[in-house]
Amino acid sequence: MTLLRTEPGTLPVLDGRTRFLVRLAAIIACGSEAQMRQALAGAVTETEPEWVEELILQSYLFAGFPRTLNAMREWRKASGRRAPELDEGADFGNADEWRARGEVTCALVYGRFYEQLRHNIRDLHPALDAWMIVDGYGKALSREGLDIGRRELCVVATCAVARQDRQLHSHLHGALHAGASPEAVEETLEAIADMLGPDDYRRYRQLWARVKGK
Repeated sequence: MTLLRTEPGTLPVLDGRTRFLVRLAAIIACGSEAQMRQALAGAVTETEPEWVEELILQSYLFAGFPRTLNAMREWRKASGRRAPELDEGADFGNADEWRARGEVTCALVYGRFYEQLRHNIRDLHPALDAWMIVDGYGKALSREGLDIGRRELCVVATCAVARQDRQLHSHLHGALHAGASPEAVEETLEAIADMLGPDDYRRYRQLWARVKGK
């Protein structure tokens, strides 16, 4: 089982490639098709192509299949990269492996809140708990190609522009648990400030201050 964890101190601030990636996550989640097309064209030279592929794949969890399909279509056009012939995510014989690594990744992201999260989600519906672990944290967020720290920063950006406050609160904690520094989290919010507007940006900075102060 491989979990690409961002060790504390290895992502102290957002480098240019990571800043572009978190903005791309936000655009995939809420931008127009024209904005998405322009951002993905820029991604060819501004960030790592493998990161882009992984970001698009995980976007179905947070932005839905329509936006994910559109993003991958535009990425194929812009990058000229062909889809792989095989991928472990297409082999459902890996379900036990996805469950095992999903439990590890989810526990890493949620830390001391993990057991309570599992309890709460099972109370909503046991299928949601299973899908969260197997499909979400196992099949999607534990893939090789992009470390969990950068994945979590992208989730922070996506939740913020989607105005999903409860999930944003959880993933602000999650980014820290996954190894991103407080400075990197702050710079992620700054990177998408123009997509939030002044009121929401101020509100999310206040939320972040409460998370950071714990």
